[in-house]
Amino acid sequence: MTHTASQPELKRVMGPGLLLLFIVGDILGTGIYALTGKVANEVGGVVWLPFLVAFVVATVTAFSYLELVTKYPRAAGAALYTHKAFGIHFLTYMVTFAVMASGITSASTAARAFAANFAEAFALDIAGGIGITLLGLAFILVVALVNFRGVSESVKTNVVLTCVELSGLLIIIMIGMWALGVGNGDFTRVFEIDTGDRSAFSAVVAGTALAFFAMVGFEDSVNMAEECKDPSRIFPKMLLLGLGLTGLVYVLVSITSIALVPADQLGAGETPLLKVVEAGAPAFPVGIFAFITMFAVANTALINMLMASRLLYGISSEGVVPATLGRVHRTRRTPYVAIAFTTLLAIGLITFVGEIPELGGTTALLLLGVFAVVNVAVLVLRRDPVEHKHFRTPTILPVLGALSCLYLVSPFVERPAVQYRIAGYLLAIGAALWFVTWLAAKRAGREVPKIDPEHLGK
Repeated sequence: MTHTASQPELKRVMGPGLLLLFIVGDILGTGIYALTGKVANEVGGVVWLPFLVAFVVATVTAFSYLELVTKYPRAAGAALYTHKAFGIHFLTYMVTFAVMASGITSASTAARAFAANFAEAFALDIAGGIGITLLGLAFILVVALVNFRGVSESVKTNVVLTCVELSGLLIIIMIGMWALGVGNGDFTRVFEIDTGDRSAFSAVVAGTALAFFAMVGFEDSVNMAEECKDPSRIFPKMLLLGLGLTGLVYVLVSITSIALVPADQLGAGETPLLKVVEAGAPAFPVGIFAFITMFAVANTALINMLMASRLLYGISSEGVVPATLGRVHRTRRTPYVAIAFTTLLAIGLITFVGEIPELGGTTALLLLGVFAVVNVAVLVLRRDPVEHKHFRTPTILPVLGALSCLYLVSPFVERPAVQYRIAGYLLAIGAALWFVTWLAAKRAGREVPKIDPEHLGK
């Protein structure tokens, strides 16, 4: 099923520069700004190590994406690869819905982080109370309004916010370089491991499962391809460049953080990088950095809600969920019903879950499952040759990628049970939408809808 002639199409506005900023802006943000201290609680001084391991796992999977996106230059990403590899329509749909759900949990994480930093910036005594929840809800509603205005406005806002969040991390790195030059801080801490009663391996794996939230985002660019100019040509270069830049920044920021603030102090509270600024540059206006942090996490929310609404719009246009969810506003030319639906899910998560580690961990859990499927799909699709030349990743990489992703999804990493429950509830909502549409088609005597990933977003 595709759009009728009366249904307006989405605008193509993203070139290489905007795409790179989209990728960098989506990867940077809430993860490093809000979770650095939580990772330090897991491993102590080697806080940089889980971020490095998460970067490696993400990059291995990125190479699988590179082979598949150049082999099948379509816009649908993981959904397309799952469909071509396994041919099971319901599995394709659930992978697509899992990607969408990960965007919503990521945006909800960002909303909570925004509220915490807002309270810190204005010295509001509402931390941990209903005030944080209300601030988070108000914030996600503002994001929905920006999203409704249109992708051009949203992407332009992303450019500004990406520059702001990158400047905040560069400030941290420069503070670290200054501290190293004048002899401040204790850079020997970067090799100290404090894992409590657990083994170093278990602690690093647990830290990686949390830090992986900071590396997700590159896959969102595939789902924005309908609003991107020539995606098959520009995606590979921009993906690797974006991953490399963010990985380097993460390692440098985490090293600086632990050198200036001991692990136990860094892991206390919701604003770890503010403590780094206070310790390394007492004269720097901390309030300004709090605002930078707010803008950084705002960017994470904007990009993820943008992706989630567009992906829901795409699967609705395929007829596998109620068609109402695919309606496009005739003036703004944005999928306003999908925006409202994804915003309602975010509101539920912010209200009834709330905690940043649980929401961020659920995001990583959902995407690790998707990445495992993508890595397996690369190997399965080696049996499907194509006539044109394409990138081919060494076979060992998707094998390692699938195994590492499956391990990080498993209970062996001591992931909190609440993350599995949140992911289960979200996927159950997706399955229910599929079933309602399927049942309606059966009763009406129509053909049961089947998802065609190559039409997603069209």
